[in-house]
Amino acid sequence: MALPVLPGYSVGRNLGKEKFHKSQLWGYCNNVAMLVGEDKPGIGGEPLPGQKLKPKSSVFPADLGCGVPAWIAFDKKVLSFDAYFEEEVPDKTQEPYRIRYCKIYFYLEDDTIQVLEHRVKNSGINQGTIVRRHRIPLPPPNEDEFYTVDHFNIDTEVIFYSRRYRIIDCDEFTKHFLRKMGFKLNPPGNRPDDPYTKERQKIQDSINPLRPYERIDTLKQFLEHDGHVLRFYCVWDDPESLFHDPRELVLHYYLADDTIDMIEVMPVNSGRDAVPFFLRRDKLPKYAPTGLYQPGTITSRTVLNVQGNLVGNKGRYILDNRKTGAVHQEFYKDSDLKIGAVINVWGRQIMLCDCDEFTKDYYRTKYGIEDFTPVPYKAPPPPKAEKPIPPYTGFGSEEDSLCSCFGFLLKPPQKDFKKFMEKDRCGLDGNTLRFLAKLVTDSPIDKDRKFIICYFLRDDTISVYEHTQRNTGILGGKFLEKGRIKKPGQELFKSEPSEYFKAQDLFIGARVCFHGHNFLLVDADEYTINYMDKHTNEFPVADTGFIFKKLKDIAEPRSREIRQVFAAADPQHTKVIEYDPFRNLIVSITDGAFTEHEIMTLARHYGEKEEYEIDHHFLLAKAQEQLKKKRFENFEQLTTILVYNDREKCGVLPYETCRTICKSFKLPLCDDLLETILTMFEDSHKQVEYKKFVDAVNWRENEIPAFQTIRFPSKDEDDWSGQPPFLPEKRIKYLPLLDDLFGKED
Repeated sequence: MALPVLPGYSVGRNLGKEKFHKSQLWGYCNNVAMLVGEDKPGIGGEPLPGQKLKPKSSVFPADLGCGVPAWIAFDKKVLSFDAYFEEEVPDKTQEPYRIRYCKIYFYLEDDTIQVLEHRVKNSGINQGTIVRRHRIPLPPPNEDEFYTVDHFNIDTEVIFYSRRYRIIDCDEFTKHFLRKMGFKLNPPGNRPDDPYTKERQKIQDSINPLRPYERIDTLKQFLEHDGHVLRFYCVWDDPESLFHDPRELVLHYYLADDTIDMIEVMPVNSGRDAVPFFLRRDKLPKYAPTGLYQPGTITSRTVLNVQGNLVGNKGRYILDNRKTGAVHQEFYKDSDLKIGAVINVWGRQIMLCDCDEFTKDYYRTKYGIEDFTPVPYKAPPPPKAEKPIPPYTGFGSEEDSLCSCFGFLLKPPQKDFKKFMEKDRCGLDGNTLRFLAKLVTDSPIDKDRKFIICYFLRDDTISVYEHTQRNTGILGGKFLEKGRIKKPGQELFKSEPSEYFKAQDLFIGARVCFHGHNFLLVDADEYTINYMDKHTNEFPVADTGFIFKKLKDIAEPRSREIRQVFAAADPQHTKVIEYDPFRNLIVSITDGAFTEHEIMTLARHYGEKEEYEIDHHFLLAKAQEQLKKKRFENFEQLTTILVYNDREKCGVLPYETCRTICKSFKLPLCDDLLETILTMFEDSHKQVEYKKFVDAVNWRENEIPAFQTIRFPSKDEDDWSGQPPFLPEKRIKYLPLLDDLFGKED
């Protein structure tokens, strides 16, 4: 790594701000007086006779540096040297001289030097910055030059403004830097002791103070445990109370200063006055058997005698440094507190019964205690008396009448607001299950009537609408008002809440009774079928795993017979059968144990999926319609961009490239339609022929005439829901079903 040119040695350093020295002389040139420097060379740059030129570059030539300025290369890089100097002390016999230790900092970025002295407590000397940071000139006779890094080494002396500093050592960074610069470091020098400081230390060590200074340092404990509180649950059996009922307390032990406070837990309707604290926060003493100490017995110091009058602070007194007769009082510590222990709180015997999790972790970590079995102190609560609910009176709804039994202030029954927010209509997701139903009756008039049963998931309400049919003489429309419907066969006047129809009670093939009208659910819309398939945990009739297990338990003993029955239903050996024969076979095998919805779920799982062929004419017409509505006509510019990205000029581009260009060009087509049309123009190597793609969507030049929509085959002429009805699987692959039930046949 090339070293940058050091400051102070770099070529062309600006010296305009420096002072003029004696080397700069006045001279005459062409009879004109001018300032001529001593270092000015002669003709041709050659030195004059007897002239000494100063180097203008460092020991490393300028062309070997990295070219980075010194203020960048050596930014925040400082050499640190340990030094000292001797200072004479006149007219004082105790100390003829004084040794003062200091730090010399050399800043590499601009060759500035700073000298700092460490501040010593009670020294009486102005300490701190001795020499402020600036460039220091060399001592005479070289005062026209400045100190550089070449002048510093260990165990050497430097002179700053007639004061001699002795360098004794430096830090690791300085040593590494000087070695890298090619300097040979001297061994560290000895650090002399200040004779006066040494003498004062001897005198101070020999003095035996009459009143030793006692220092009790609680700062460390405070910093380590500030905010840490141990909590114990206590009980006090008050013998003076009328009924000797135990009083529950909470003890807090503050680890920051070993203080304790206690709070009483007031039960409801206790009759006692509520106070903020049972015991205010303070250190809790352990008392001797003799009783309490008198005031003044426990003091921090003992006064032996008093001399003179105590006027202000001028009185004199003698303290007992031996602390003869002092009373040492003990206080409760964290080691004295544990579950089951009894502590004395100012004459009250209080038992610690339990603690919180933080307290358990603290004792487990510090003292290794693992047993924290609580002490039972609460009497078992009396059994709650059952509140019998009176039977329903018949006025209003059951929920509204039940609210009058829970309080004097009547409130309306609470609704499940969370369920309402989750199952309420959101966009196209209506959260409403619709079923096609017919009446179960022998009346020839009512047999052909069709009903739409709507179940609203947000509040479990049901509404029934009748489908309007021509020439029947029956008006269609609302058949049953929206509301919750009770299940039949329940007693009216009873205490238990009634059962209502839920979403799980409605499925294809179910028979329900709404206020005396029996309905058979014969079909459901596509949203209902898809919703049940997504929530199989709520609808067992749509759970394929549950249905398969149920079928396996019934059909496993007759595996050979069932295989023969399915083979007979497929005489052409096509491995598929129609839905109606499949349904009849499942009904005969299960003896009617399967509902119509379960059979339909099984058929959909093993059904043969019908794939509809994509109408390319329809898609292109739809794309041109969207582009025409958005007034997009920049087809030539789009082609130019695609050709520009085709580096090989082969007429094709990758699919992702074409899609990215179209999106960045803001082609007004939805993502699904754009991706499908790009796929239409892919070749065998998954490359898109972009020219054909642009020509196909160019509605200006290649407009596609009006198109026809795709029509699904309808189940019957009377479309009861206004949308394509659910189509059961027409063809079912029975061999995978048999293999899953009985295993693969050899």
